[in-house]
Amino acid sequence: MDLIPAGHALALWSALHLLLLLGLSLLVVRQRRRHGVALGDGGVAELACAIRAFGNASEYIPMGLVGLTALTLAGAPDLAVHIGGLVLFTGRVAHAIGLSRSGEASPLRAAGVAATWAAYIFLAVALLFYALP
Repeated sequence: MDLIPAGHALALWSALHLLLLLGLSLLVVRQRRRHGVALGDGGVAELACAIRAFGNASEYIPMGLVGLTALTLAGAPDLAVHIGGLVLFTGRVAHAIGLSRSGEASPLRAAGVAATWAAYIFLAVALLFYALP
């Protein structure tokens, strides 16, 4: 079986997204220990923000990785996988930082949402391009 050329790009972006999710989950655990809250957010704003930062990343990253995987399997070039992975990762990091600092609207949160949606649109269009004969 031949190796998929974009497979290394997919592996890179998958690993970075997994590390991001792990880091965000560790922030939740740290806040839980700091405030002695075992379940829920206990009314602690910092914990609520950490929970939502992890939750939001958990909601958006999986489908982004599915898109990157499908793009790789469709035979897209490395560059396409790198673009999708980079934009998604940058968006998720920006959003997580913005949301971790405050539950209020912020430029980082807005940029993170915009980059995430841009990655989704890029992946959808690229997948349609590679899906059509």
